Amino acid sequence: MQIKHVLLTLPLLLLTACSQEQQNRLSRIGISWLEGDYKVTFTEGNFQKTWTVKDGKVTSEPAKGYYFFWAQENGKKFYVQTPIARTYIEEIK
Repeated sequence: MQIKHVLLTLPLLLLTACSQEQQNRLSRIGISWLEGDYKVTFTEGNFQKTWTVKDGKVTSEPAKGYYFFWAQENGKKFYVQTPIARTYIEEIK
């Protein structure tokens, strides 16, 4: 449990000395390695789609500009790829 707190606190300390773009990149990298429950939302204009990631992780591929994850919907699991620029990730507690 303490390791998780360290992993969450350390990036926050590092973020205070970074530019906004560097903070965005670090947060994308950080989310790639944390396993847990997440709500992932893709938006484009008026369109919005949300997925739930249970006991999994959201992996980023910054060079290609995408997030990758396994989502659950209606009791089924499927693989999703979304653009980083229009995707929001929230941890579900």
